[in-house]
Amino acid sequence: APGAARPGTKRLPRAIVVGVKKGGTRAVLEFIRVHPDVRALGTEPHFFDRNYHRGLEWYRSLMPRTLDSQITVEKTPSYFVTKEAPRRIFNMSRDTKLIVVVRNPVTRAISDYTQTLSKKPDIPTFEGLTFRNRSLGLVDTSWNAIRIGMYAVHLESWLQYFPLSQIHFVSGEKLITDPAGEMGKVQDFLGIKRVITDKHFYFNKTKGFPCLKKSESSGLPRCLGKSKGRTHVQIDPEVIEQLRDFYRPYNIKFYETVGQDFRWE
Repeated sequence: APGAARPGTKRLPRAIVVGVKKGGTRAVLEFIRVHPDVRALGTEPHFFDRNYHRGLEWYRSLMPRTLDSQITVEKTPSYFVTKEAPRRIFNMSRDTKLIVVVRNPVTRAISDYTQTLSKKPDIPTFEGLTFRNRSLGLVDTSWNAIRIGMYAVHLESWLQYFPLSQIHFVSGEKLITDPAGEMGKVQDFLGIKRVITDKHFYFNKTKGFPCLKKSESSGLPRCLGKSKGRTHVQIDPEVIEQLRDFYRPYNIKFYETVGQDFRWE
């Protein structure tokens, strides 16, 4: 009836996309919300890092209304690198399902830098920020763009509170080459029917990644915003090589911990 309250209840999320920045988290959120059994918060609430003092009821008030059969999902990629986030999420619900979208840490760092550069054109060069001492190959791990890609280090904090069975890792690379396959695994992990399949995607050659054929509301094709698919800054191949060497031990430890080889070598 006109003016009637929308059905459903605002519930705390049962699944959270906790990371990582510039990995493909927005794509995962946009793809999964096509599913009739999923309702997702469109904006990043930053509750478990910046807004925790506002309390759980404030957090719940932001959520979309869901029916009993639906799952509430939110995404804030900075949670993955926030020390307090695992404990805080665990305190909300130890059954929370966590989704981490990862991609080659070297590419991720360049993408991160490219995004920052578009907002602050006067920042130092990528090389200048990457190294404490380039001739010695000393990488500056205090720079966020570098630190985020040390996945194995951040994962340790999560594994103190959550078993690996409650964390699902999405390959940012495969999300581009095989979105239906990656989203099939996400649907399995969430315990929902595989509704999102090949027929939902088409490859946008201009942007260089897959887009949804139609969105839930408009029935028109839907691609991620202008900020996605930016042309990356050109980086000296030698710098890329040094970064590959830097990340290699972290990558190997990450593969071993999660039991999955992402083939970033």
